[in-house]
Amino acid sequence: MRRSLRLSLWATLAWSGVAGAQSSEAETGSAVAAEAAVPEALQRAIAGSWREPANVARDRYRHPGPTLAFFGIKPTDTVVEITPGNGWYSEILAPYLAKDGRYIAAVVDPAAEPEGKRDYPARARAMLEKKYAAEPQQYAKTAIVAYASNAPVLGPKNSADAVLTFRNVHNWRMAGKAETMFKAFFDVLKPGGTLGVVEHRANRDVDDDDKSGYVSEQQVQALAEAAGFKLAGKSEVNANPRDTKDYPGGVWTLPPTNRHDAVDNAKYQGIGESDRMTLKFVKPAS
Repeated sequence: MRRSLRLSLWATLAWSGVAGAQSSEAETGSAVAAEAAVPEALQRAIAGSWREPANVARDRYRHPGPTLAFFGIKPTDTVVEITPGNGWYSEILAPYLAKDGRYIAAVVDPAAEPEGKRDYPARARAMLEKKYAAEPQQYAKTAIVAYASNAPVLGPKNSADAVLTFRNVHNWRMAGKAETMFKAFFDVLKPGGTLGVVEHRANRDVDDDDKSGYVSEQQVQALAEAAGFKLAGKSEVNANPRDTKDYPGGVWTLPPTNRHDAVDNAKYQGIGESDRMTLKFVKPAS
């Protein structure tokens, strides 16, 4: 009950945080959207006892309820999440979609990578497989799809209702693979399907080889539109105005990576996780 109340509060705060932005940005034509209410079924998944405590502790930074509600994820959807990492969102999405939808984790295929670059994707997949096997009831319908990073195919064309990516775009840009990834998103989505993007937000355009980990909204929007998507809305639910974005170690200075001297721990914990854009795109229906 306590967590459900907290999630409802997040939704209320998310609304109040963007309501002012809506009134001022309406004059400029910006697509800042009001936050949708968090469905009860989604709240139950977020409150699930199977979630790892360390992941639950990050809810206050990642706002899973308002974020997924903004993207319009329904329990009947087929959702592809790109490179889920340690399965943070898997813990929420897989149970939420288990009855009438489907959760698909798309991971890099180690066998398709050059020698010397296979270890990390192999470990990442093994970690997810172990996680899913440990909670078979929650992950019974979960599938793992492996893709080649140079020629990604995420499933049959026009088969997914939504593709979600959380804090991945900067890596693809630095690797020169962002355009091919966004094209793969477009291909796997049904007409009218949703692409949801959360990414560390730069205050300015940055070069493709920028090592800060931040990307501008304009750059993400350009990538999506070049692939054929249309911008459907923006949310400030994952914004953090305390993030100054000027750290020598880039975004990884902040939690959860905390790549900084121990003496500065209180400073960076006070800032919290990065300022993030939350963008919703749609594949045109025709």
